Parts: sequence; structure tokens; C-alpha cells
Amino acid sequence: MEQFSTRQNKISKLVHREMADILLKVNKTQFAGKLISVTVVRVTKDLGIARVYLSIFPSEFAKEILKEIQLISKQLRGELGRKVGKSLRVIPDLEFYIDDSLDYIENIDNLLKV
Repeated sequence: MEQFSTRQNKISKLVHREMADILLKVNKTQFAGKLISVTVVRVTKDLGIARVYLSIFPSEFAKEILKEIQLISKQLRGELGRKVGKSLRVIPDLEFYIDDSLDYIENIDNLLKV
């Protein structure tokens, strides 16, 4: 298990909170009827990259929505910069991934029911 510094954890929490807020606003306009939530944010040691893990429901739209979010990642980073610019010197680049842990848990549950 990778050990994170206090600074990494603080930045992760800050980015997590703000990205959740930003995606909530984007969700209302671009992805109406879909639920997008930020589950985890991990920041690299050099604080240059924030890996944002998203849970998307319904999951059959996950790959399509992830591609659209990746296309607008520069705008999302700009919005993040406007929100946390006073707190961070360098705004990390954003990388988006699907967090499929809920699907994995559901699959395990279904297997155990059999």
C-alpha cells in the first residue's frame, strides 16, 4: 500500500470536494438523468497529477460519459483553478478513471446468492 504525505492527503481532499461540486453543475447540464460522483482522488507525490475516480450510474453509460469528461478535462481543470487558486500554487493535471468497485461488490453479492 502506498503511503501518502499529509500534503498529498490535504490536496486530495480539497480536489475531491471541489471536483464533486464542479461535476454536479456539469451533470445538471450535460448528463441529465445520470448520477456522477467522485469516489476517490489520489494526488501524485510531485502534486502534479490528480487521479479522479468516478462512480457513474447507470453503469452502462460509464464509458461514454468518461470519454466526454476526458474531452472537457481542460475546462474542468480551469474551473478547479478558479476555485482553489488561492490555496494551491500549481493546479494538478486531472486524469479521470471509472471506479467500478460498486459493480464489483454487486457481482460478488450475486455470486454469493447462487
